[in-house]
Amino acid sequence: MKKDLSRYWKKNLTLMVVLLSIWAVVSYGCGILFVEQLNAVKIGGFPLGFWFAQQGAIYIFVCLIFIYYAIMKKVDKEFDVDE
Repeated sequence: MKKDLSRYWKKNLTLMVVLLSIWAVVSYGCGILFVEQLNAVKIGGFPLGFWFAQQGAIYIFVCLIFIYYAIMKKVDKEFDVDE
């Protein structure tokens, strides 16, 4: 029984591109492009744009890691490559 690993890797790479694109938009967009609009909102006394530039992008990246883990667990089972 030969596994179709090309479809597996296509799903894996597509997921990575989507998640890293989200992270890029959040880190670049919220931290640089939309910082003036976001700075109108304050969180804990700090402007929201500053928060995204300093911490928010990191939190989003960590959340995306857990999302990647959860989705890949299902994909691994779908293609029978889980442990």
